[in-house]
Amino acid sequence: MERLTIITGGGRGIGRATALRLARDGHDIAFSYLSDDSAAKATADEVRELGRNCVAVKMDTTDEADVDRLFDTAIGELGGLTGLVNNAGVTGPLTRLVDADPADIRRVVDVNVVGYLLCCRRAAKEMAARGGGAIVNVSSGAATLGSPGDYVHYAGAKAAIDSFTVGLSKELGPDGIRVNSVQAGLIRTRIHADMGDAERAERRGALLPLGRAGEPDEVAAAIAWLLSDDASYATGAVLRVAGGL
Repeated sequence: MERLTIITGGGRGIGRATALRLARDGHDIAFSYLSDDSAAKATADEVRELGRNCVAVKMDTTDEADVDRLFDTAIGELGGLTGLVNNAGVTGPLTRLVDADPADIRRVVDVNVVGYLLCCRRAAKEMAARGGGAIVNVSSGAATLGSPGDYVHYAGAKAAIDSFTVGLSKELGPDGIRVNSVQAGLIRTRIHADMGDAERAERRGALLPLGRAGEPDEVAAAIAWLLSDDASYATGAVLRVAGGL
Protein backbone atom coordinates (compact mmCIF):
# COMPACT_ATOMS: atom_id res chain seq x y z
CA MET A 1 0.00 0.00 0.00
CA GLU A 2 1.33 3.40 -0.97
CA ARG A 3 1.40 5.88 1.89
CA LEU A 4 1.72 9.65 1.75
CA THR A 5 1.94 11.58 5.00
CA ILE A 6 2.03 15.34 5.40
CA ILE A 7 3.95 16.63 8.43
CA THR A 8 3.73 20.25 9.50
CA GLY A 9 6.91 21.66 11.00
CA GLY A 10 8.93 18.82 9.55
CA GLY A 11 12.30 20.47 9.11
CA ARG A 12 13.69 19.85 12.58
CA GLY A 13 12.98 18.44 16.02
CA ILE A 14 10.05 16.04 16.42
CA GLY A 15 8.89 16.77 12.88
CA ARG A 16 12.22 15.79 11.36
CA ALA A 17 12.44 12.64 13.48
CA THR A 18 8.92 11.72 12.40
CA ALA A 19 9.70 12.27 8.72
CA LEU A 20 12.70 9.96 8.92
CA ARG A 21 10.87 7.31 10.94
CA LEU A 22 7.92 7.28 8.55
CA ALA A 23 10.24 7.15 5.54
CA ARG A 24 11.83 4.03 7.02
CA ASP A 25 8.32 2.62 7.42
CA GLY A 26 7.58 3.17 3.73
CA HIS A 27 5.82 6.54 3.66
CA ASP A 28 6.41 9.21 1.07
CA ILE A 29 6.70 12.51 2.89
CA ALA A 30 5.57 16.08 2.35
CA PHE A 31 6.42 18.51 5.08
CA SER A 32 6.04 22.18 5.80
CA TYR A 33 8.50 24.54 7.40
CA LEU A 34 8.35 28.21 8.29
CA SER A 35 11.84 29.68 7.87
CA ASP A 36 14.84 27.35 8.25
CA ASP A 37 15.74 26.56 4.63
CA SER A 38 18.93 24.67 5.41
CA ALA A 39 17.27 22.38 7.96
CA ALA A 40 14.40 21.69 5.56
CA LYS A 41 16.78 20.79 2.74
CA ALA A 42 18.77 18.48 5.00
CA THR A 43 15.63 16.67 6.16
CA ALA A 44 14.30 16.30 2.61
CA ASP A 45 17.66 14.95 1.45
CA GLU A 46 17.71 12.40 4.29
CA VAL A 47 14.20 11.20 3.43
CA ARG A 48 15.22 10.72 -0.21
CA GLU A 49 18.35 8.86 0.86
CA LEU A 50 16.01 6.40 2.56
CA GLY A 51 14.43 5.71 -0.80
CA ARG A 52 11.21 7.69 -0.40
CA ASN A 53 9.81 10.65 -2.28
CA CYS A 54 9.75 13.97 -0.45
CA VAL A 55 8.63 17.55 -0.98
CA ALA A 56 9.23 20.47 1.40
CA VAL A 57 6.93 23.49 1.32
CA LYS A 58 7.79 26.79 2.97
CA MET A 59 4.53 28.10 4.42
CA ASP A 60 2.56 29.27 7.47
CA THR A 61 -0.06 26.87 8.80
CA THR A 62 -2.21 29.75 10.09
CA ASP A 63 -2.82 30.94 6.52
CA GLU A 64 -5.63 29.01 4.80
CA ALA A 65 -4.20 29.69 1.34
CA ASP A 66 -0.82 28.36 2.48
CA VAL A 67 -2.48 25.24 3.89
CA ASP A 68 -4.19 24.62 0.57
CA ARG A 69 -0.87 25.13 -1.21
CA LEU A 70 0.82 22.57 1.05
CA PHE A 71 -1.85 19.95 0.43
CA ASP A 72 -2.15 20.70 -3.29
CA THR A 73 1.61 20.41 -3.73
CA ALA A 74 1.86 17.19 -1.75
CA ILE A 75 -1.02 15.47 -3.49
CA GLY A 76 -0.14 16.84 -6.91
CA GLU A 77 3.43 15.58 -6.73
CA LEU A 78 3.17 12.47 -4.58
CA GLY A 79 -0.36 11.05 -4.84
CA GLY A 80 -3.27 10.36 -2.51
CA LEU A 81 -3.08 11.45 1.12
CA THR A 82 -3.15 8.75 3.79
CA GLY A 83 -1.76 10.55 6.86
CA LEU A 84 -1.37 13.93 8.53
CA VAL A 85 0.91 14.78 11.44
CA ASN A 86 0.04 18.18 12.88
CA ASN A 87 3.31 19.13 14.53
CA ALA A 88 4.12 22.79 13.78
CA GLY A 89 3.99 24.71 17.05
CA VAL A 90 5.30 27.70 18.96
CA THR A 91 5.46 28.47 22.66
CA GLY A 92 6.54 32.10 22.77
CA PRO A 93 8.92 33.25 25.52
CA LEU A 94 8.70 31.70 28.98
CA THR A 95 6.66 34.11 31.09
CA ARG A 96 3.80 34.57 33.50
CA LEU A 97 0.58 35.39 31.70
CA VAL A 98 0.43 38.91 33.18
CA ASP A 99 3.77 39.67 31.52
CA ALA A 100 3.05 37.99 28.18
CA ASP A 101 2.89 40.08 25.03
CA PRO A 102 -0.62 39.89 23.53
CA ALA A 103 0.96 39.39 20.10
CA ASP A 104 2.76 36.29 21.41
CA ILE A 105 -0.46 34.97 22.95
CA ARG A 106 -2.30 35.36 19.65
CA ARG A 107 0.49 33.69 17.70
CA VAL A 108 0.55 30.72 20.10
CA VAL A 109 -3.20 30.21 19.72
CA ASP A 110 -3.12 30.78 15.96
CA VAL A 111 -0.34 28.26 15.29
CA ASN A 112 -1.25 25.60 17.84
CA VAL A 113 -5.03 25.70 17.48
CA VAL A 114 -6.13 27.46 14.29
CA GLY A 115 -3.30 26.00 12.21
CA TYR A 116 -4.06 22.48 13.43
CA LEU A 117 -7.77 22.91 12.70
CA LEU A 118 -7.15 24.22 9.19
CA CYS A 119 -4.89 21.27 8.39
CA CYS A 120 -7.34 18.76 9.91
CA ARG A 121 -10.13 20.33 7.88
CA ARG A 122 -8.32 19.93 4.57
CA ALA A 123 -7.02 16.46 5.45
CA ALA A 124 -10.52 15.29 6.36
CA LYS A 125 -11.82 16.33 2.94
CA GLU A 126 -9.04 14.48 1.14
CA MET A 127 -9.19 11.35 3.28
CA ALA A 128 -12.97 11.06 3.22
CA ALA A 129 -12.88 11.11 -0.58
CA ARG A 130 -10.34 8.25 -0.50
CA GLY A 131 -12.26 6.23 2.08
CA GLY A 132 -10.03 6.71 5.09
CA GLY A 133 -6.78 7.86 6.64
CA ALA A 134 -5.17 8.79 9.93
CA ILE A 135 -4.41 12.07 11.67
CA VAL A 136 -2.03 12.52 14.60
CA ASN A 137 -2.00 15.84 16.46
CA VAL A 138 1.15 16.55 18.45
CA SER A 139 0.14 17.95 21.82
CA SER A 140 2.05 18.42 25.07
CA GLY A 141 2.11 17.25 28.66
CA ALA A 142 1.50 20.93 29.43
CA ALA A 143 -2.13 20.34 28.44
CA THR A 144 -2.86 18.66 31.77
CA LEU A 145 -0.30 20.50 33.93
CA GLY A 146 -1.24 24.06 33.04
CA SER A 147 2.42 25.21 33.09
CA PRO A 148 2.08 28.06 35.61
CA GLY A 149 4.89 30.59 35.39
CA ASP A 150 6.01 29.25 32.02
CA TYR A 151 3.23 29.59 29.43
CA VAL A 152 -0.33 28.94 30.54
CA HIS A 153 -1.55 30.22 27.16
CA TYR A 154 0.47 27.50 25.40
CA ALA A 155 -0.81 24.86 27.83
CA GLY A 156 -4.37 25.96 27.13
CA ALA A 157 -3.79 25.77 23.39
CA LYS A 158 -2.47 22.22 23.72
CA ALA A 159 -5.47 21.24 25.84
CA ALA A 160 -7.66 22.51 23.02
CA ILE A 161 -5.82 20.19 20.62
CA ASP A 162 -6.61 17.17 22.80
CA SER A 163 -10.24 18.24 23.06
CA PHE A 164 -10.84 18.60 19.34
CA THR A 165 -8.88 15.39 18.72
CA VAL A 166 -11.52 13.51 20.69
CA GLY A 167 -14.35 15.33 18.95
CA LEU A 168 -12.93 14.84 15.47
CA SER A 169 -12.34 11.15 16.09
CA LYS A 170 -16.07 10.75 16.62
CA GLU A 171 -17.00 13.06 13.77
CA LEU A 172 -14.69 11.43 11.23
CA GLY A 173 -14.87 7.80 12.37
CA PRO A 174 -17.75 7.00 9.97
CA ASP A 175 -15.52 8.22 7.11
CA GLY A 176 -12.83 5.72 8.07
CA ILE A 177 -10.53 8.43 9.44
CA ARG A 178 -8.75 7.87 12.75
CA VAL A 179 -7.71 10.88 14.84
CA ASN A 180 -5.33 10.64 17.79
CA SER A 181 -3.05 12.88 19.85
CA VAL A 182 0.44 12.46 21.28
CA GLN A 183 1.30 14.51 24.38
CA ALA A 184 5.04 15.06 24.18
CA GLY A 185 6.98 15.84 27.33
CA LEU A 186 10.37 17.47 27.82
CA ILE A 187 12.07 16.55 24.56
CA ARG A 188 15.58 17.55 23.47
CA THR A 189 14.79 19.96 20.64
CA ARG A 190 15.63 23.56 19.79
CA ILE A 191 12.25 24.76 21.02
CA HIS A 192 13.68 25.27 24.52
CA ALA A 193 16.37 27.63 23.26
CA ASP A 194 13.74 29.42 21.17
CA MET A 195 11.70 30.09 24.30
CA GLY A 196 14.75 31.45 26.13
CA ASP A 197 16.02 28.49 28.21
CA ALA A 198 18.33 26.18 26.24
CA GLU A 199 19.04 23.92 29.25
CA ARG A 200 15.40 23.53 30.29
CA ALA A 201 14.88 19.99 28.99
CA GLU A 202 18.03 18.65 30.65
CA ARG A 203 17.40 20.42 33.95
CA ARG A 204 13.76 19.48 34.32
CA GLY A 205 14.12 16.09 32.69
CA ALA A 206 16.47 15.01 35.47
CA LEU A 207 13.58 15.43 37.94
CA LEU A 208 11.18 13.12 36.11
CA PRO A 209 10.48 9.51 37.14
CA LEU A 210 12.60 8.26 34.21
CA GLY A 211 15.33 10.72 35.17
CA ARG A 212 15.97 12.28 31.78
CA ALA A 213 14.61 14.34 28.92
CA GLY A 214 13.18 12.50 25.94
CA GLU A 215 14.48 12.21 22.40
CA PRO A 216 12.56 13.25 19.26
CA ASP A 217 12.80 9.67 17.99
CA GLU A 218 10.82 8.46 21.00
CA VAL A 219 7.91 10.72 20.13
CA ALA A 220 8.23 9.83 16.45
CA ALA A 221 7.85 6.14 17.34
CA ALA A 222 4.50 6.81 19.01
CA ILE A 223 3.33 8.87 16.04
CA ALA A 224 4.39 6.14 13.63
CA TRP A 225 2.46 3.53 15.58
CA LEU A 226 -0.72 5.62 15.58
CA LEU A 227 -0.44 6.00 11.79
CA SER A 228 0.20 2.30 11.26
CA ASP A 229 -2.19 -0.58 10.65
CA ASP A 230 -1.22 -1.90 14.10
CA ALA A 231 -3.27 0.99 15.53
CA SER A 232 -6.29 0.29 13.31
CA TYR A 233 -8.69 0.26 16.31
CA ALA A 234 -7.18 3.29 18.04
CA THR A 235 -9.01 6.58 17.61
CA GLY A 236 -9.74 9.38 20.03
CA ALA A 237 -6.68 8.36 22.06
CA VAL A 238 -4.47 10.87 23.85
CA LEU A 239 -1.13 9.09 24.23
CA ARG A 240 1.34 10.59 26.68
CA VAL A 241 5.05 10.22 25.85
CA ALA A 242 6.54 12.24 28.66
CA GLY A 243 8.78 10.15 30.91
CA GLY A 244 6.30 10.26 33.78
CA LEU A 245 5.68 14.02 33.60
